[in-house]
Amino acid sequence: MQFTEIEVTVDGARADITLNRPEKLNPLGATTLNELIAAAGHLDTVPDVKVVVVGGRGRAFSAGADLAAFAPAGGQGDMTPTTASAVVARQAADAGRRMAEAIEEMRAVTVARIHGHCVGGAVVLAAACDLRIAADDTRFSIPEVDLGIPLAWGGIPRLVREIGPARTKELVMTCRPFGAAEAMAAGFLNQVVPMSGLDSAVDELVGVLVGKSALTLTATKRHTNAVTEGMVGTARAWNDADSLVTALRDPESRAAGAAYLNGLGRG
Repeated sequence: MQFTEIEVTVDGARADITLNRPEKLNPLGATTLNELIAAAGHLDTVPDVKVVVVGGRGRAFSAGADLAAFAPAGGQGDMTPTTASAVVARQAADAGRRMAEAIEEMRAVTVARIHGHCVGGAVVLAAACDLRIAADDTRFSIPEVDLGIPLAWGGIPRLVREIGPARTKELVMTCRPFGAAEAMAAGFLNQVVPMSGLDSAVDELVGVLVGKSALTLTATKRHTNAVTEGMVGTARAWNDADSLVTALRDPESRAAGAAYLNGLGRG
């Protein structure tokens, strides 16, 4: 398949999905999200693939949802969606949830290779992967509330599943950055390694996994996911897009988001 904003490669039992807009720190815009969905579906048709590594090219894993989508559209503090169609707006808002589900539902075991910045929607993408390895200087943040929008894309149930409800509330509500060591202590990461050893650590884990039978890997993944779905169902995130679209029309939320973006611009 041909992609414009991601790169997909297959080498025997290993495949790589690489976010490939390094000049923008790999933002998750509509095209990237839809390409991730397509890539997940495509790799599910390649029978030899047992492990898929998800990473980002350049200086970051991903800067998260494309901030241009939330830039003021008409005037100071105006964050109304540019499209006049509520149906189209909701479909666009729902693309991140569909992306996370597509990654999570892949037959292969997915490994997130995280470095640089992992922001907002990128945290959701990482949470949708089965295993996560990060460089020790990775900076995580979830700035959605500061942007005047809820954390959507199924991010809340996935974070509750990985780090628990209290830590999820704190990190999402305060929007404070946190490092790889804290993410590891919270249970979000499987390994933290020096940046110089990140590729080696990922390669070593992939080497262990591809030596197992595909049937037992998939069975373990499906079984674990079925158990956690019963505990913290991600399916309930189907209406995240509605909350997101509503926030984009809420005056207080629009003002908060505009103030945050203006602060970033001055910084």
